[in-house]
Amino acid sequence: CSILLQIYGIFYIFVLLKLEFMKRILLLCATMLTALQLMAGEPISLKDITNGAFATKRISGVNPLKGTSEYAQISSDGRQVVKYSFKTGSSTGVIFDLADAKGEQLKSFDDYQISSDGSRLLLQTNTNRIYRRSFTANFYLYDVKTKQLKKLSKDGSEQIPTFSPDGRQIAYVHQNNIYITDGESVKQVTTDGEFNKVINGLPDWVNEEEFGFNNALAWSADSKTLSWIRYDESEVKSYTLQFYKGSHPAYDMFDIYPGDYSYKYPKAGEANSKVSAWSYSLSDGAVRKYDLPLAADGYIPRIKSTFDANRIILYTMNRHQDELNLYAANPLTGTCKLLIKESVPKYVKEEAMEGISIMKDYILVPSDRDGYMHLYLYNKDGKLLHQIDKGNYDVTEIYGYDEKTGNTYFQAAARKPMQREIYVADKSGKLTCLSARAGWNVASFSGDYKYFLNTWSDSNHPYVFAIYDNKGKEVREVLNNDELQAKLAKYGNTGVEFFTFTTSEGVKLNGWMVKPANFDATKKYPVIMHQYSGPGSQQVVDNWSVGSMGSGAMFDYYLTQKGYIVVTVDGRGTGARGAEFEKCTYLKLGDLESKDQAEAALWLGKQSYVDASRIGIWGWSFGGFNTLMSMSEGRNAFKAGVAIAPPTNWRYYDSVYTERYMRTPQENAAGYAINPINRAEKLHGKLLICHGLTDDNVHPQNAFEYSEALVQADKDFKENLYTNRNHGIYGGNTRNHLLRQVTEWFIENL
Repeated sequence: CSILLQIYGIFYIFVLLKLEFMKRILLLCATMLTALQLMAGEPISLKDITNGAFATKRISGVNPLKGTSEYAQISSDGRQVVKYSFKTGSSTGVIFDLADAKGEQLKSFDDYQISSDGSRLLLQTNTNRIYRRSFTANFYLYDVKTKQLKKLSKDGSEQIPTFSPDGRQIAYVHQNNIYITDGESVKQVTTDGEFNKVINGLPDWVNEEEFGFNNALAWSADSKTLSWIRYDESEVKSYTLQFYKGSHPAYDMFDIYPGDYSYKYPKAGEANSKVSAWSYSLSDGAVRKYDLPLAADGYIPRIKSTFDANRIILYTMNRHQDELNLYAANPLTGTCKLLIKESVPKYVKEEAMEGISIMKDYILVPSDRDGYMHLYLYNKDGKLLHQIDKGNYDVTEIYGYDEKTGNTYFQAAARKPMQREIYVADKSGKLTCLSARAGWNVASFSGDYKYFLNTWSDSNHPYVFAIYDNKGKEVREVLNNDELQAKLAKYGNTGVEFFTFTTSEGVKLNGWMVKPANFDATKKYPVIMHQYSGPGSQQVVDNWSVGSMGSGAMFDYYLTQKGYIVVTVDGRGTGARGAEFEKCTYLKLGDLESKDQAEAALWLGKQSYVDASRIGIWGWSFGGFNTLMSMSEGRNAFKAGVAIAPPTNWRYYDSVYTERYMRTPQENAAGYAINPINRAEKLHGKLLICHGLTDDNVHPQNAFEYSEALVQADKDFKENLYTNRNHGIYGGNTRNHLLRQVTEWFIENL
């Protein structure tokens, strides 16, 4: 017993010493961890990211007033429309004040329109979104002289109310039919409108989404005729989405049984709406169909007013979208005359069509006909006068042509593809840069082109708003985000680093990366790659929108605090590098794009500080598609990936977008065969798929069919489905949950 007690005593002393030693070790570890956290900065909260804690101050709702150096803006309380000077920023008057209105009483309004003569306003309330650009709202008409405020119509829920040039009439759409009112009496112009059959004056789903507009009405210059595009979608096949009760918002009507929403969605190679253009004469009620040369499967992607009472402009496109025509159409006779034919290899970019400006005496047309997007000036009769700018760079936005001076104002990526500058080209072709700071510049010009509001940022500095004159001289700073910049400093973000590398195929690609704050070049880190990769897109930008979720890459910095390097590479098919680089993916979407992401991963794996066995990839929409393509590319470069709302077979996607880049499945069977479903057996790495169940854009069908292919290929995967969520997957706690799944998936599998 004595010996046992001695042994126990020695053991007890040893345990006490060991416990004390462990306490000291734990204390030392805690001290070191605290020191590392201080070095790395405060931890970033995922909820702070999704709840907008890092949102920037922005200037929005600036409405330049035609022909002046003033702009209008809704007051912060939503009760006034106030006029301001571009030069001084001072208020120059109140255009509208709810406190002065007689008749109808409103607490606030969402948006407004001003008639061209300034005598009337339309106030928008109770806005209800439909698709990306379409909505219904209750509109109120205000008379500046009498201060009377009244409902635009007794029914409400109007769409696209549009003032006539003289301000006396308003055309609008209600339940797919067109009406005209002077504020007192109402005329119904069309009667054949019906949901899922005929739409008058509004684009159908695919035209709205892929041609980027929501108004298909056009008044004549004398306000005597109204023209519109009619969409007959009766032969277009429907897609049905299923809604459940859900939450945020909850649909109580679907508490026990789910509900269906069916709408017309033309898929690649399937029947489109039959489109036609019409005019209505207010004087005698005559309705005419325009004699427009158009193939049965062609498009009318725009209708535009002009300064000539006997002319509106109709755009047409063939189904391949490699030819764009502008016609001068007479609303009184229905005759159409070709003005401009734009025909370029592969396809006419939607952005180029959107950038066309119809002026009194000129037409300004963007085109990549010489290999880069540049501007061409025509007279109003369609005669080419000259090319405005030249060079190995792309014009990326058009701000306008000043007919008084001959100056053209635009944005371009002239210095680097990842940056943007503001330029003016004078009538002799001399080019002058108006933006002083390198990075990303966006302009909003005054109606007389004497001043512009410049929004500047770069990848490491949030937005600064300043007024410049048209010589490029800064007049005054309007707003900055210095407070946010100071707030971000405590997180220890390392900054976005740009890089360039050359693939094994000899293609030079641009990328950016962010590293952990306590980065040690002697260690090897796992890498998470994020990309979008769609035609003409850019993710490698020297802009505060940089990052997988924007906001100065805050979500990516969140991932670096978990120990990852985060990287984005723009592969072939992306924008601001000329037509050849952008359009080389034509007829084979996903082939070159996935090769380039695999090449990026292989290049990263050769860097001394990267663990080549722990590289992941993720993306949303086209980025989700290319995530799946890259994980099944064949070189097994990725250990894990997340695909959010991915197209998985281009047969399931809409006709306009898909056929722009792929033609029809009937013409290009080999190109359509390049898809994730057909590559399911080659999938390598741990995969998470996320999809919203009411995604009207990339249908859940894509996720369902792909998951079935994976099951039959005996591939393990995880799938998260989000009830009643569309392509954006948000609402309530949804976005926070989604991004946590992305994070945890990489933590678990990398």
